[in-house]
Amino acid sequence: MAQHAILTPATHATTRIVPERSVAMGDGLTSCLVVPDEFRRAQHEYLILFRRDIARDRTDAVVLLGFETGENLYLKDGRWDARYIPLVMDVQPFLIGRFAPDVAGGQVHIDMDSPRLSDTEGTLLFDVDGQPTPYLEGVIEKLGALDTSYRASEEFFAALRRHDLLEPLTLEVALADGSVNQLVGFQVIDEDRLIDLDGSALDDLHRDGHLMPIFMALASQSNLPALIARKNAELTHG
Repeated sequence: MAQHAILTPATHATTRIVPERSVAMGDGLTSCLVVPDEFRRAQHEYLILFRRDIARDRTDAVVLLGFETGENLYLKDGRWDARYIPLVMDVQPFLIGRFAPDVAGGQVHIDMDSPRLSDTEGTLLFDVDGQPTPYLEGVIEKLGALDTSYRASEEFFAALRRHDLLEPLTLEVALADGSVNQLVGFQVIDEDRLIDLDGSALDDLHRDGHLMPIFMALASQSNLPALIARKNAELTHG
């Protein structure tokens, strides 16, 4: 279980973050959350899908990283092999902590159980004067962007539900070794439904800034063949 602590220069003066990207460092995920504000950057590299959490009564967007549990096909030789890393992965092992769910703002927390933490190697979080290093300043900026975008994203997902723009995805992926992986439990933008929307609905989506992320999610579907190619290369070359 993660052990979260408030990040302070007094407690974490010598703490360093190891930059390696690997399963051992916690990057072994088949999918990870993305927020609509990321869609423009994410759609160049990843397949953007949607997932409905009935228990939480919430829809979220994710990018697909692999086909099997714990598989991240974007990991290569200790680095993340893509031009863009989703924010929720890029800020690890940091997160925003709050006094209460409905309180604006928050504190920077750090997962003390993260394998990325070290006292001997990696990037320092604070300088000798106890001020955030440029690395930590960048993390704080990304945390703020992620937190703000996540909180605002419910309006986007509510609009998708209101206009019935999500449809279930069931996809069989045939691989080079003859195996077949199934993608189930996800949703995608219903392109036919989008095309059939009347002018008033499209105006509403455009006015609220929802059309662009919708188009970006649709454009991301062209990344599926590249993800399959990554998997086949792994199967072929190990």
